[in-house]
Amino acid sequence: MNQKTRAFRIAPQDNVATALTVIPKGAFLLFGEGEEVTMEAGEEIPRGHKVAVRFIKKGEAVIKYGVSIGEATEDIRTGQWVHLHCMKSCYDERSSGLDIHTGAAADIS
Repeated sequence: MNQKTRAFRIAPQDNVATALTVIPKGAFLLFGEGEEVTMEAGEEIPRGHKVAVRFIKKGEAVIKYGVSIGEATEDIRTGQWVHLHCMKSCYDERSSGLDIHTGAAADIS
């Protein structure tokens, strides 16, 4: 594992962390709140995106900053990329209709 492949968990109750670099599939370092543990990414996680640090059940809140930022629209495995394809924002009701790579609205022409 490259020690520079890291994700940061902001609050201890968060079930997601932010990728500080692109995290390729495989081992990465999770740190924050005094912890430093090795985890496994099940797929590549883009820099700045969220990675699940524990299993998140469909319908469960996605927690970041110690608060709910959205809801899982499907079961999310530990180490999975957490983005618009598997969650919806509780701040933007159109979030589930946005392209996961570009953020472009898919519901308009």
